[in-house]
Amino acid sequence: MRSVEAQLLHRPKALTAAEIVRSLGAMQAQDVPAALLAFRARSATLTPADVDAAWRSREIVRTWGPRGTLHFVHADDLTWMHALTRRHTNTLRRLHEEGVTGDDLLDLIGRALEGQGPLTKADLEDSLSGRARGQGVVHLVALAAYHGLAVLGPPRAGKPTYVHAADWLGAPIVPEPDRERALKELAIRYRRAHHPATPEDLAAWSGLPLGESRAAWRLTEDRPPPAEEEPVVRLAPAFDEYLMGWRSRDPILAAEHAKKVFPGGGVLRPVVLVGGAIRGVWARKVSQVTVRPFDELPEGLLDAEIADVRRFLDHTP
Repeated sequence: MRSVEAQLLHRPKALTAAEIVRSLGAMQAQDVPAALLAFRARSATLTPADVDAAWRSREIVRTWGPRGTLHFVHADDLTWMHALTRRHTNTLRRLHEEGVTGDDLLDLIGRALEGQGPLTKADLEDSLSGRARGQGVVHLVALAAYHGLAVLGPPRAGKPTYVHAADWLGAPIVPEPDRERALKELAIRYRRAHHPATPEDLAAWSGLPLGESRAAWRLTEDRPPPAEEEPVVRLAPAFDEYLMGWRSRDPILAAEHAKKVFPGGGVLRPVVLVGGAIRGVWARKVSQVTVRPFDELPEGLLDAEIADVRRFLDHTP
């Protein structure tokens, strides 16, 4: 079984939002409300305001990370993470599909962002004077992010914002020049937060070619297995790192229940974790929590978790 302790799901005391992100290596943040609930699953005291404060103080940064997907990354880890996970091939293809073309695209988006503070997509559409709209704007920002010139700022009225990296962080993000050093750091962080795991798991999580993942693996030493853990009960959000951090979910999800968690179309439902295994799914509407277990669970087993989800959601602006 996978280690819930390595994933901090045993909720060690007094961890800050930044410490959680750094311990996990990166935290999936494609869906911000789900990402906030991933912090809750790892802390009995953090509130959404605490996470927002870490974001606004630049301790954690939302940017394109492992697998080219939006993640929270600790500010101190941006250089080596950027060196390994940045990519632009798909971005260039998507820009072409959106009809955003020209030899000046990087300068175009750089000028639109620089000195402006966080801007929404609508703000950028106005600044770009028709050169890009809709998802074309987002892919332009992704191009700037590849070059270390853009990250995502905190939402404004529920809308994502985009900001020049030099304005937000004080300087553009420069990738770590020593690739072996970056690979070693990646493997150390990954193996610390994922047990048991293999180089194939690291490749699946990071998006690196398998050969590089194996090379990174060889740069680190085996870590002793975690001590035997007390069974943990958690309501984990969709896209939680406990679900996304390995190549296969078979060790924690029975095949007959897989479609209940992954119904298709990119949907991933929040899950009920009992002793490290997925035993059901759950949903929320405002602060109302509905649980659908796959089989019978002991009465009252989830009461404390449901109450804590409500506690957390009641603090959400």
